[in-house]
Amino acid sequence: MKGIILAGGTGSRLGVLTKVTNKHLLPVYDKPMIFYPLQTMIASGIKDIIIVSGKGHAGQFLELLGSGSEFGVHLSYEVQEKAGGIAHALALCQNFIGHDDMLVLLADNIFEDDFKKDIKEFLGGAKIFLKRVKDPQRYGVVRIHEGQIVNIQEKPKKPLSNLAQSGAYIYDFRVFNIIRTLKPSHRGELEITDVNNKYLEIGQLKYSILKGFWLDAGEIESLSQTSEFIRRRRLKDGSESGWKAPDGQDGRA
Repeated sequence: MKGIILAGGTGSRLGVLTKVTNKHLLPVYDKPMIFYPLQTMIASGIKDIIIVSGKGHAGQFLELLGSGSEFGVHLSYEVQEKAGGIAHALALCQNFIGHDDMLVLLADNIFEDDFKKDIKEFLGGAKIFLKRVKDPQRYGVVRIHEGQIVNIQEKPKKPLSNLAQSGAYIYDFRVFNIIRTLKPSHRGELEITDVNNKYLEIGQLKYSILKGFWLDAGEIESLSQTSEFIRRRRLKDGSESGWKAPDGQDGRA
């Protein structure tokens, strides 16, 4: 299985913080945000990873992460010329993936869980990862009935459940065929929820509920809260708690 980290987008929710850099290079406590999904990939046993960034920032990711050798992985890079949605960014990785399966992570999502077990048990189709939240209207909301996914709604005004779709997905290579059938949403983007609903229609969508914490650092308030959460977690555990980067790459002065 290969890994895809999606670090594109305009970062508009973070205002002036992203005028000079990509939001995924902003610090979350003592490390650049991009280090967290990269660490999750490594913990999940994935060594071949591509990072998709927006136009104008690819060089910054390359300068920070290089070839990935210091992390014990091989990194490739792709540029999303314009913000066309998560599914659009994913489609850019088809040549990299070939006929392999893939773990896809949104770079502004931070997970305590790794996905090693899910990868080992994956037999094709798609799998999404859910978490109960207090503000489901901010996310793709998943309704479950008798252990099966009934439907997924993208940021509904009146959510039918409190199960949010996190920014982690496992797909087989058929995802690229599905993306080619999509039409842009009212936002002018190709939505990942539409991809997942297509897998649901053909009975190939599974799910798992995350056991550990899941943090979305894509907004100013959540970025601040996430940094504080990580700081307190480090102090409580008295260690790096699995978030350790290679020597010289841990964000410390």
